[in-house]
Amino acid sequence: MNNIIVIGASGQLGNCLQWVAKEKNIENIYFLPSASANIMDPAGLQNTFAQYQPGYCINCAAYTAVDKAEDEIEAARQVNRDGVINLSQVCATYNTTLIHVSTDFVFSGQNFLPLAETDETAPVNIYGLTKLEGEQAIPAYLQNYFILRTSWLYSEFDNNFVKTMLRFGKERDELRVIWDQIGTPTYAIDLAACILHIIQTQNQQYGIYHYSNEGVTSWYDFAQAIFELSQITVKVTPVRTAEYVTKATRPAYSVMDKAKIKNNMQITIPYWRDSLKVCLSRL
Repeated sequence: MNNIIVIGASGQLGNCLQWVAKEKNIENIYFLPSASANIMDPAGLQNTFAQYQPGYCINCAAYTAVDKAEDEIEAARQVNRDGVINLSQVCATYNTTLIHVSTDFVFSGQNFLPLAETDETAPVNIYGLTKLEGEQAIPAYLQNYFILRTSWLYSEFDNNFVKTMLRFGKERDELRVIWDQIGTPTYAIDLAACILHIIQTQNQQYGIYHYSNEGVTSWYDFAQAIFELSQITVKVTPVRTAEYVTKATRPAYSVMDKAKIKNNMQITIPYWRDSLKVCLSRL
């Protein structure tokens, strides 16, 4: 199998890819520090690709500070659009297949039906807009790419909603959690396994795909499930988005239709509560 390189390897998904690669005994995968694989450094990327000659590049690097992006528009755009262009160009030079991770935030969240890859995009915040700009840039340079949109990512690694709720549940007697934003939690270990499955099967049905766990929930119900399964007693009060003001607007509904990835990749996607149980047992 061709060499695989992971860009943005120190983050949550990068750590999950390391865990799954070890479990699957994949030895030709290289998790590169930002010093040697910075998507903002085209010359450095050229040197890295010349060294590893990768058949696949998994891009986990992104500007993900959703609220901060409202004030740092150019910083978010430089990473989420310009950095993706740099990476796409070097992938084209070396005929490397790019697997790029994107987000449900490319949608407005106003259409309360499961979102298909062909549905109209209309971001409601700067983070979503810059991620969409990165998606749109890739086909100008590459034909061999997979864009995987995902949502509500959590795992044992890095900072995420599950670990925050576990901490708050031990520190506080009562929490207020939003109940009118609907979506699907995604266990990053499951997403990592999907990505490596695409590579191992050498699938060439390129394009945009949606991947999250199965099922539908709200942030409030997600929090309740975390506490229930962890046997933590804490009062959780549901609140509307309007009562919990943030700098950036969030989509109200971001449940994604996974029919395309299930059919084309021949994968089975776990139900979100089942994956949450696995994560909590490991934590």
